[in-house]
Amino acid sequence: MMFFALIAVALLMADSRLRSLATVRQAVGAALYPLQVVAMLPRDGFFAVTDYFSSLNRLNGENQRMREQQVLNAQMLQQARQLLAENLHLRKLLAASERIALRSVMSEILYDARDPFSRKVIIDRGASHGIEPGQPVIDDLGVVGQVTRVFPFTSEVTLLTDKDHAIPVQVLRSGVRSVAYGRGQSGVLELRFMASNADIQKGDVLLTSGIDGVYPAGLAVATVASVESKTSDAFARIVCLPSAGVSRNRQLLVLLADTRSLPPPPAPAVDPNPPTEIRSGRPGQRESRDTNR
Repeated sequence: MMFFALIAVALLMADSRLRSLATVRQAVGAALYPLQVVAMLPRDGFFAVTDYFSSLNRLNGENQRMREQQVLNAQMLQQARQLLAENLHLRKLLAASERIALRSVMSEILYDARDPFSRKVIIDRGASHGIEPGQPVIDDLGVVGQVTRVFPFTSEVTLLTDKDHAIPVQVLRSGVRSVAYGRGQSGVLELRFMASNADIQKGDVLLTSGIDGVYPAGLAVATVASVESKTSDAFARIVCLPSAGVSRNRQLLVLLADTRSLPPPPAPAVDPNPPTEIRSGRPGQRESRDTNR
């Protein structure tokens, strides 16, 4: 031990004073470098594996956050599109209400009626909002249906396509009047009991005639989709497509058309100088009216 200690001290003194071991040190370092690299492999491998799994976990977390953000962005985009469509539809409804000289109430569809064999919807306006049975319901394109039942805060609307619904119509082109009946789940209308030679063609526009006193005249109802006339049948088979978005829109306009709210007809003018009245008696004898009556 003392021998090697003396050798170490001698080498340190020789290196510090004579600088003679620098070359030897470089040679020994170059010779030991491969061994050093091999000795460091386990540590480097451990660090590499640790970094790999850390990066993998970090990337998985970022991917999950990006997926959640993508779903949120898609939902917000869909809501924005829906709001844009509703805004456009509301603008059209407001324009439609301005064109019609009747008071109206904006409403929104809550849900479909429970009866699967009928075509009815429930809206969020009722008797407290001035809704009454029989009032017409429209959208920006035409007639949607009619209020059939009213509750305090909701109402039931029977759509045009319901099998029990009928509406008087008139062909815009020819002026022919008829009645359009709903056909239930098929979502179309039908003109019944029309003669085979009736002046109705495919593409004709049907408007409300106004003769029923419920629907104002001139509202769009449907468009004729097909006309089938057979020589063996007395009546033609005429199928029509509704003009309004019967099964598309959420916002509807209820027309507060009530005959009781209309002003009374003007009283007939009274003549200040009424003619004399012929009383019973001798011919030619006249008697003036009693003004004290």
